Amino acid sequence: MKKKVGLLGGTFNPPHVGHLVIAQQVLDKAQLDEIRFLPNHVPPHKKTDETVSVEQRLRMLEGAIKGNPKFAIERIELQREGPSYTYDTIKALTERDPEIDYSFIIGGDMIEYLPKWSRIDELTGMVHFIGVNRPSYSHETSYKVQFVEVPDMAISSSFIRESVNKNRSIRYLVTDEVYRIIKEEKLYG
Repeated sequence: MKKKVGLLGGTFNPPHVGHLVIAQQVLDKAQLDEIRFLPNHVPPHKKTDETVSVEQRLRMLEGAIKGNPKFAIERIELQREGPSYTYDTIKALTERDPEIDYSFIIGGDMIEYLPKWSRIDELTGMVHFIGVNRPSYSHETSYKVQFVEVPDMAISSSFIRESVNKNRSIRYLVTDEVYRIIKEEKLYG
């Protein structure tokens, strides 16, 4: 039987407890063997924040997931230049690891955006999509998406960055290790 791995993509700038809750809930409810966090180099749909390096994002992500043996980091998108398209990533991963059955985890915002994804019709034949609820987004789609309900948490990386910038507390929005890295390296201030 193939190993079942869920991929949770994002900028993780910074990673927060919402990411961890989603990962754990999907791991359990979709009966996956592992969750791999998939930090992207250049997301095609977002402006990048050049003040935080890829290395800093990786250190924060490593700190966020340490202690959970079912969580890992997949670095494949960081090894490519230019925008990261999910089609290219899934194609490369399935060629590299044909013994793994990959699922791609998306939030309600991305479920609504699926029709605009690059090569979405081919992609749906290559990977299983798992959608999670996100406050104020629908999970209705014509594409095949397994829905997993997770606790509604309206935490975002942009809220955390803005809070740090305004000298407001982010305790309990991020893990202690991410908090330490943000403070020590004076990120987002």
